[in-house]
Amino acid sequence: MWAATDEALLAGMAGGDADAAKAFVQRFQRQVFGLAVVVLGGDASGAEDVAQEAFVRAWRYAANFDARRGSVITWLLTITRNLAIDALRLRRVDPISPDVINAMNLISTEARPDERAAANDDAARLHAAIAELPIEQRRALVLAAFHGRSAREVSESEQIPLGTAKTRIRSAMLRLRSDLSDDKEV
Repeated sequence: MWAATDEALLAGMAGGDADAAKAFVQRFQRQVFGLAVVVLGGDASGAEDVAQEAFVRAWRYAANFDARRGSVITWLLTITRNLAIDALRLRRVDPISPDVINAMNLISTEARPDERAAANDDAARLHAAIAELPIEQRRALVLAAFHGRSAREVSESEQIPLGTAKTRIRSAMLRLRSDLSDDKEV
């Protein structure tokens, strides 16, 4: 391996010396590749391409290197960084099919705030209307509508005739319908 300085290796590479070029790449390959991986966010394949292009550019422009402006490694890593940034800019986002987006279930099934507010208002109106019912109708309606009991079960639990249970449930529903439709018209 060459024990030459970085500048000597670069000058040898500029002069067409294959051994100098090989030694130059071996000396800086880890740093160049490492920087490319970091800038590309861990994309090793993309970093390999950037590193290769960085060494090609270093070979192509080796004669233009000016030691007064910085060290060889600084110059080479600047080339690498710029190429990696260019590679990031060139990346295109692959278009996604609307079917794939729909399959991701990104659309919320939760009610919007305005819908929740309206539902809360409706629930408050319903509770107020139920509270205004006579106690017998309220009990029959709550058992039937909210506890899922049949008219027969309501009659048994309230110890009233089946026809009375049905009348109480129906009367309560008609009154609620009337009260709630009146509220909406206001």
